[in-house]
Amino acid sequence: MEQYPNLRTVLRRGVFWYYLEQTSRRARVVVEHAPPCAPLYEDSRSSLFEVSYWKNKINFDVFHVVADGAGAIDMLQTLVTEYVTAAHQLDFEQQPKVAMDERMEDGFQKYYKTAARSTKTPAKVRAYRLPHRGKDLKVLEAVCDVRQVLDAAHQYGATLTVYLAAAMFEAIHGGMYVRDNKKPVVLTVPVDLRSYFPSHTARNFFSIIRASYSFDERDGTFEDILQQTAAAFKRELTADNLAARLNALASLEHNFLLRPIPLFLKYPVLFVSGKISDVGETAVLSNIGKFKLPEPVQPYVKGFGVFVGTDALQLCTCSYGDSLHLGFTTTLHDMAVIRRFFARLTKDGVSAEIRSNTMYGEGR
Repeated sequence: MEQYPNLRTVLRRGVFWYYLEQTSRRARVVVEHAPPCAPLYEDSRSSLFEVSYWKNKINFDVFHVVADGAGAIDMLQTLVTEYVTAAHQLDFEQQPKVAMDERMEDGFQKYYKTAARSTKTPAKVRAYRLPHRGKDLKVLEAVCDVRQVLDAAHQYGATLTVYLAAAMFEAIHGGMYVRDNKKPVVLTVPVDLRSYFPSHTARNFFSIIRASYSFDERDGTFEDILQQTAAAFKRELTADNLAARLNALASLEHNFLLRPIPLFLKYPVLFVSGKISDVGETAVLSNIGKFKLPEPVQPYVKGFGVFVGTDALQLCTCSYGDSLHLGFTTTLHDMAVIRRFFARLTKDGVSAEIRSNTMYGEGR
């Protein structure tokens, strides 16, 4: 807790904006009592994270206003390292800790450039939306050999993320009606900006790119989906494009016309803006990255997994050692999209151990 001051905060509602405020409340470790991605924020007294456990499993739930995926990974790695070191009385020289000011810096403000304000963001298209959504969040996780997935990707000349994205496109298209093909399938892909702008911040510092595929304009073969996906990633993942998006986000905070507008007037606009953004998205694919632990700690940890709450379909991937974890969250009634995704991986020689929080009959 001393290393991450952003965990010692509560979310307050101000006159003009929401803001984080430091709190003196102590954190508690509790027995697992809720499903993955259960709501954390209830009111201004709510803790924005929770640590729980069940047998030999540690859960770290965190509200997205506190940290993004990379920041949460950093926190969980530190938590696990400290716990295993204490539990097994390990004695080893740890890496120097990141300075507090670096960990708490605002990356958006640090790299904001006023001269880039004129950059235009591309217009959002109306994407195909997955049907038959419910309210209950279903969780399905799979653990694969990362080498098998890399081999499958490399046989098509693709990266791991591009391969998984193409498998998502194919799986979603498998359930579309012919009349749905007029709408493109659009995947939103979060991007860790720390890879492009040097920063050790534990706060939010990410952007997104979007990759799309129009099945009424292309032949729909897996090879063509891969080619188009790789081209979209190459086009979108440039320092200039990401800098433009970073600047667009940061410029909202510097807009002197928006600052004096009361929050109760801003909120409806933000709500509508979120709905408009959702219209341009079919699903989300987030490659969180690698979990890394000090060598003396590694034998005590079997693996990591990541899930993110959603009202549609999201896949989060992360790796640890030789294992690749695929964490699906969805509100869809029918899990056929996920079955088709794994059918592609199986076809390409990837085996997986699959677990779920719900039992599904053969008819589903």
